[in-house]
Amino acid sequence: MKLIYTNTQRIGNLMSKAGLILVLLWIGIYKFTPTEAKLIEPLLANSPLFSWQLAVFPLETLSKIIGVIEIIVALLILLEFKFKRLAQVGYLIAVIMFLSTLSFLFTTPDTFKVSDGILITNWFILKDIIFLGFCVSKLDLKLLFNKD
Repeated sequence: MKLIYTNTQRIGNLMSKAGLILVLLWIGIYKFTPTEAKLIEPLLANSPLFSWQLAVFPLETLSKIIGVIEIIVALLILLEFKFKRLAQVGYLIAVIMFLSTLSFLFTTPDTFKVSDGILITNWFILKDIIFLGFCVSKLDLKLLFNKD
């Protein structure tokens, strides 16, 4: 019974990791389009963490910078099979990234609405709770900061 449990955990872990990497790569690549830059503009403009960056970088440049970060994080996590410590850097950046994007729920006007008597929100941001939980579960600060 323990073998089945261990195998299902391993399979679940690999599926979660593959999904995270796929989504980060896909969204990271999409950040290079003018369409995605326009879509994230209200999120960035209303965020204390990001709004000041719009005064420093043009919108499309900032979108591309975010895209590069997402792609790098995906690649770092992908390298976990060979370079565990490097992957930990990816998980740490991902935790910070997902906490940042989840903050948009509270900084963007009209994020929460009532539809048919049910409070709803931007689901594409809400999914980051799952990614955040996975990355936190994979984060090993001892491995990351150990000098060995």
